[in-house]
Amino acid sequence: MPLIMFKKLLVIPIISVFMLAFYYSGKVFAANEGTVTATVTIQNISLTVGDGTITYGILALSSTNTTVALTDTQTITNNGNVPINVNIKGQNTTSWTLAATIGSNQYIHQYCLATCGTYPTNYTPMTTTYSLAKSNLAASGTQSIDLGISTPSSSTDYTEQSVNVMVQAVAV
Repeated sequence: MPLIMFKKLLVIPIISVFMLAFYYSGKVFAANEGTVTATVTIQNISLTVGDGTITYGILALSSTNTTVALTDTQTITNNGNVPINVNIKGQNTTSWTLAATIGSNQYIHQYCLATCGTYPTNYTPMTTTYSLAKSNLAASGTQSIDLGISTPSSSTDYTEQSVNVMVQAVAV
């Protein structure tokens, strides 16, 4: 058999093998392609409270004071890029317990978001666990907040007490 004829006979089975391999591989070969442009932004959950400092002053037993009376309304600002729920809580001090009613070494700390009026009207008592104060505060949104305190009816400690308030941002 001449060499040329042998080469032709060899080429046909090789081409057939390649064609069958491409057919059964399930792959599609195309001359064109498309692009999907995609972007992503990381969720930023952040808030600040301005000015963030309240000095209620020296108060008598069983007395009250508010940021309204002090003209010291605070402002919560959503610095994030998504809406947030704002949670709030108070704290026990070194000598006083945050409570629902005043008593011996028990004080009340409350907040108001709108139409605060005469304390304690429209104020909500705080506890030592977070509770929802404002839902769905828009990104870059603000919320005014006033605070009010009622001092204990009696106390074993007459030094300054830290009655801090914690405000927390949670994604909606």
